[in-house]
Amino acid sequence: MQLETYISDLLYRYECVTIPEFGSFLTQRVSATIDDTSNTFNAPKKVISFNEQIQKNDGLLANYIADVEKIPFEIANKKIAKRIKILKSYLTQGETLTFKNIGEIVFNNEGKILFEPTYHLNYLTDSFGLSQFVSPDVKREVYKEEVEAIEKVVPIAITAEKRKSNSYLKYAAVALIALTLGGFGASKYYVNQIETYNQLAQEQAAQELDTKIQQATFNLNPFPAVTLNVTKQTGNYHIVAGAFRIEENCNKRVKQLKADGFSARKIGANKYGLHQVVYASYEGRLDALKALREIKKTHNRDAWLLVKKLD
Repeated sequence: MQLETYISDLLYRYECVTIPEFGSFLTQRVSATIDDTSNTFNAPKKVISFNEQIQKNDGLLANYIADVEKIPFEIANKKIAKRIKILKSYLTQGETLTFKNIGEIVFNNEGKILFEPTYHLNYLTDSFGLSQFVSPDVKREVYKEEVEAIEKVVPIAITAEKRKSNSYLKYAAVALIALTLGGFGASKYYVNQIETYNQLAQEQAAQELDTKIQQATFNLNPFPAVTLNVTKQTGNYHIVAGAFRIEENCNKRVKQLKADGFSARKIGANKYGLHQVVYASYEGRLDALKALREIKKTHNRDAWLLVKKLD
């Protein structure tokens, strides 16, 4: 009987899994951590500990074994007792007990149990799909210097529209000379000339604009109709590829998975504000499990199945 397999299954759902007449594995949730020396971000997880003082049989482990192996509850208890007797004999002989994906147990010099946990699995289900992330150093001063250097060499372009506006200055100059040389009468004459010219120019520009609009209107060719076949994904079974705090990273992941041939999409944020990405969604549970096994085998062993009805 692979006792550690059953214990591992229960650690996902319970904070205390008791092995009768031996001790209990306890879990405690810890928040995400940041290692300043390596710029590493670690996802939230469950920390595992062992307490040999808690040995009273609460029936949890035996009931689970009985349900999985389809045997009576009493038989499950006897199998556990037999296995514990063997484990204790190993400990008294100085051997180290290795519980796969849980940790190692050994007797110290005083005959007390020492437990060393391993973290090959994250038993916090809310963190499924969140792997360790290493961030590069942010060198803000370097970017600031680069921006300042670019600002110094950016040319100031003078467009043709600005040059055209100089033509109005010529008329203003004529009016100024007229005021100086010819007095009020001459200046009024030149000002009237300028206003007349401006009015004629505006009318000509409006006429040219109307002509161009009419040509553009009558020269339009109808575009052919385009029919898009869009298949909307449905189903309550979703294979989760990951969850991201920044939505931009979420969009990049969707793009990568689509490039790999998956029907990837976003399904919104979970209760922790993380944007979730799924490989695909399925109507049937068996189809989803079959796809999950294939994805874990060939693409991402951290993928997991979310059962949720989307709005």
